[in-house]
Amino acid sequence: MNKQIMCINWGTRYGAPYINRLYEMVRRNITPPFRFVCFTDTRDGVRSEVECYDLPPMPGFMPKNTLGKWPKSRLWAPKLAELSGPILFIDLDVVILGSLDPFFEFGSPDDVVLARNAAKPFHKLGQTSIYRMPVGALAPLQDMFAADPQGIADTYRFEQHFVTKNAPGGVSFWPKKWVTHFRVECIPSFPMNFFVEPRKPKNGRVVIFAGGLNPPDAIEGQYGKDRPHLPPAAHIRRALKSKRKLRSIRQFLLPSSWVREAWTSASTDQPEERT
Repeated sequence: MNKQIMCINWGTRYGAPYINRLYEMVRRNITPPFRFVCFTDTRDGVRSEVECYDLPPMPGFMPKNTLGKWPKSRLWAPKLAELSGPILFIDLDVVILGSLDPFFEFGSPDDVVLARNAAKPFHKLGQTSIYRMPVGALAPLQDMFAADPQGIADTYRFEQHFVTKNAPGGVSFWPKKWVTHFRVECIPSFPMNFFVEPRKPKNGRVVIFAGGLNPPDAIEGQYGKDRPHLPPAAHIRRALKSKRKLRSIRQFLLPSSWVREAWTSASTDQPEERT
């Protein structure tokens, strides 16, 4: 199976630094040859090894006040540039710790393979932070979504739930240990999270950062930029001033040294000049 990696970038949240960092993490954890493609609204500062294409058209319209990353529906198009065959999609805010080769060897090339949703394990839902599909396999979903974007978004909330329930022929899931959900599976349970650093998964290949907590937050030991890391006592005092006191107290984590190592080491190489 050809090794094709795909990512998507829109807006100002990520941009070239995240695209370049993901490329470098992929390069270090894959057996060449491989192809790295990004559909993006900006090429500024993106290293030359990344094949950049304009964002495909948004099907229908962008739904309002929804939680899911519905712009990902652009990638369900029947055609994506001149790509064909299986392609592995990876979010820009993941940490890659092990070989990606098995993600191309698992199952059939015709399969749609998702990560498991660790936050709701009994619901048998998928996570599209890292998933594989043949180009065009989800085109029927794009047609469904385009016919009623707001209705689909209101019903499913997250685009990955829509994919899980409606992918033609169904979906399969990566082996459980391959993909780890940082917030759910790495942060120790309360109150141990006040004393023990987030766990680095043994034999894990990819760590995903679903929700508002991303790798820079894990490095700093915070649940978001609006809640910077504080020592335990100060954190508790701040939490007691919030509306959801108990939840805010529990949302504490120590800075993650292994995330820092993986994240910063992947940003050491400078992008090459474009010609």
